[in-house]
Amino acid sequence: MPNQDWLPAAVRAKAGERKLKPGETLFRQGDRPMSFFEITSGRVRLSRVDRSGREVVLYIAGAGETIAEASLFSTVYHCDAIASAAATVRAYPKAALLAAFDKDRKAAQAFSATLARQVMNLRTRIEQRNIRSARDRVRHYLSVNAGGDGRSVTLTGTLKDLAADLGLTHEALYRTLAALVRSGEIKKGRGTITLLRGRKV
Repeated sequence: MPNQDWLPAAVRAKAGERKLKPGETLFRQGDRPMSFFEITSGRVRLSRVDRSGREVVLYIAGAGETIAEASLFSTVYHCDAIASAAATVRAYPKAALLAAFDKDRKAAQAFSATLARQVMNLRTRIEQRNIRSARDRVRHYLSVNAGGDGRSVTLTGTLKDLAADLGLTHEALYRTLAALVRSGEIKKGRGTITLLRGRKV
């Protein structure tokens, strides 16, 4: 889980907490940004609506992750943030955080490092979305998200969340996982997927 210990004490002291019901909106695209947020429990999806009215999921943030960082330097939020499940978020006031960065060089550097990691994660996600085959896209996801043993992948949300994250319909993801199980490439458990030894995913 990401660590937000770099946040200055003065900013933490001004933070407020908000509880969200499933489907409840935290903010909408175009709203004026007053805070950036840390997810302390549950999941919040970041999305936009395309011209056809279809929701396009950009990311699903889980406990310990922060969202709306870019909006610290913008006059509007760039997407919608909606609770995918019951969630609790901590709101850090934008003005307080920017003022702290002016005074605390180490905090500003730590925040820059956080953004750099997010850029690397985004590049991986773009790479995944550019893989046309659903099976190869899932294989790529499993290979880059395997834990320290190189085999175990812990799912932080539901399979529907994973499908949205991969840019697949949940039906396509279910079919793909079933095919990988039948071929002996993976084993599904409760909240985990194991890459089987002797097989390359």
